[in-house]
Amino acid sequence: MITCYLGLGTNLGDRHANLLLAVRLIQERIGRVVAQSDEYHSEPWGFTSPNRFVNIAVAVQTNLLPTQLLTITQEIERRMGRAEKSIDGQYHDRIIDIDILLYGNLRISTPGLTVPHPLIMQRDFVRVPLFQILSPRSAERSLLQP
Repeated sequence: MITCYLGLGTNLGDRHANLLLAVRLIQERIGRVVAQSDEYHSEPWGFTSPNRFVNIAVAVQTNLLPTQLLTITQEIERRMGRAEKSIDGQYHDRIIDIDILLYGNLRISTPGLTVPHPLIMQRDFVRVPLFQILSPRSAERSLLQP
């Protein structure tokens, strides 16, 4: 078992319900969710939209390899209605986005996957929720919630 950290974001539809469904699908397809951050509300990053984002981070214990994890996170995105990732570096509104932030202590640099996620420190909507669940005290709090 390895603990990986995922960043989730949504700015379309019922954002809270989108996150709940994504977490449920992660639990079903990837592994046990052992910590979840509070919701973090933010303006779109890298593009203009009237739709604000809601983001969270989750810690998941999994037996999946990084490439399997990437495949399944992308399947979850498609299942929830996300048709495409960014196109030519252009971001857009999305029903769900799931990014692999950390995978244990592993460092990966391939054309399809970079871990740790290279923009963690430049994006408050990723950094703040991630650091919340990396804190041992907050991780214990999350584990005690039903």
